[in-house]
Amino acid sequence: MFIFTLTYIKPINEVEKFLQQHIDYLEENYRLGHFIASGRKVPRTGGVLLCRAENKEQALTIMQKDPFYIQQIAQYDIIEFVPSKYTTGFEQFI
Repeated sequence: MFIFTLTYIKPINEVEKFLQQHIDYLEENYRLGHFIASGRKVPRTGGVLLCRAENKEQALTIMQKDPFYIQQIAQYDIIEFVPSKYTTGFEQFI
């Protein structure tokens, strides 16, 4: 499992220009079963994605298809982790 953290490196008006493309990207990856959760940081300086991928290479491939990545709207950090404790029901996402 991977956590993608995005930090905007362009002004919010540039973010807005590519927001619908980013939303389409999110929807596609939810449909494919890659994304578990996503949302904006507060304050609105970027976002967070919880991603299910087989390995880091697949996670990077998924990340690099994001329009925010392609258009250099955001800087990305990836954290890989193995959940060892979780609430009932979360096992379906692991």
